[in-house]
Amino acid sequence: MGPVPLSLLLSVLFLLCISPALSSGEDDYTWPQRKMPLVLDKRTVRLSASSFSSEHQSELNGTCGIECQREFPEPSLEALQEMLSYETMYENGTRTLTSVMLQEVMAENTSSSSTSRRKREVYGPDTRFTISDKQYSMKYPFSTAVKISTGCTGVLVSPKHVLTAAHCIHDGTDYIKGAEKLSVGVLRDKKKGGKRRRGKGRKEEGEAEKVETEMGGKKRERKSKGRKSRNKRSAESGKPTFRWTRVKKTQIPKGWFKGVSDSAEADYDYAVLELKKAQKVHHMELGIILSVKKLPASRIHFSGFDDDRPGNLVYRFCSVSDESNDLMYQQCDAKPGASGAGVYVRLKEPGKRKWKRKVIGVFTGHQWVQVNGQQQDYNVAVRITPVKFAQICSWVHGDSSMCQNT
Repeated sequence: MGPVPLSLLLSVLFLLCISPALSSGEDDYTWPQRKMPLVLDKRTVRLSASSFSSEHQSELNGTCGIECQREFPEPSLEALQEMLSYETMYENGTRTLTSVMLQEVMAENTSSSSTSRRKREVYGPDTRFTISDKQYSMKYPFSTAVKISTGCTGVLVSPKHVLTAAHCIHDGTDYIKGAEKLSVGVLRDKKKGGKRRRGKGRKEEGEAEKVETEMGGKKRERKSKGRKSRNKRSAESGKPTFRWTRVKKTQIPKGWFKGVSDSAEADYDYAVLELKKAQKVHHMELGIILSVKKLPASRIHFSGFDDDRPGNLVYRFCSVSDESNDLMYQQCDAKPGASGAGVYVRLKEPGKRKWKRKVIGVFTGHQWVQVNGQQQDYNVAVRITPVKFAQICSWVHGDSSMCQNT
């Protein structure tokens, strides 16, 4: 894909998917308002310390596919409470298991259609954008992406909390070896020691919009005009480094554990990490979209630290091809290392002209699933549903009632 067509494509996408002037209706471009259920802690028991014996998985196998998920009955209240019960691991390796109680549970209905795909993680031309220049990677929303020491990505959802994929620290049976001394790396400016001038929200939104709509345009065009060596030197000199912070505790839903959620572990492939020290960068709030395919262009975005581009933040966007109540199936180009990245969309706030990005899911990576007796592969993201929203809110704030209205 050449620089001119890509730049032209991104400009068209900007006009079709972002510009309020072309909106077919405000509801299509506005964050929905709803009342969230409550997740209340019921009982906590101590567990034995983890042995940290599992190996990190670059991809998941045997996940129930979209056709399989259609056959699942709606979970009962008791089943939901069982799967939303959670395990907490502390920095010293001690663990607890907390059972929960749900109040005001909301039903979700999402229509889905099946698609088939060949074995691949990059679909056709590679449409990922490497953000090697600190003037972009240090600004919102890219600055919310963090690196997990086990080799994954996460997203800051509060100054002290990171949302990531559960399989980045636990294989469903035990914690992986690297989770014993877990750390999170936040991008920082090497020359300024991490200090940066924080702009206003509107300014940050404008800068991010410029990057998302022009990435791969002018910069790649200049590169094609014989300035490759100079741009390379400039990118290297401006390349950011990481400021690492130890994780104080981790929390994983019980639904991720083997034998608990009736072959639907992938629906609960998410975890929250609490950091020992608050980060002085802007975080991204959580949001809920019950059907991404009903959004204009059904487009999602996320940034991660893909293994094949070490040391660089990689941004991409694509349309969701299929979805279930808990998963989003898409063809976003990605490699291992991007797992755990926060999937976000940009909509208007209710009753305001301001646009806002919110995390609506967690990219869990490349997964093999059973489809009609055969294994096929997908790039999959776990959707944040109302009950998951309430649970994550409870982990972050200590009280899910603080996020009951959104």
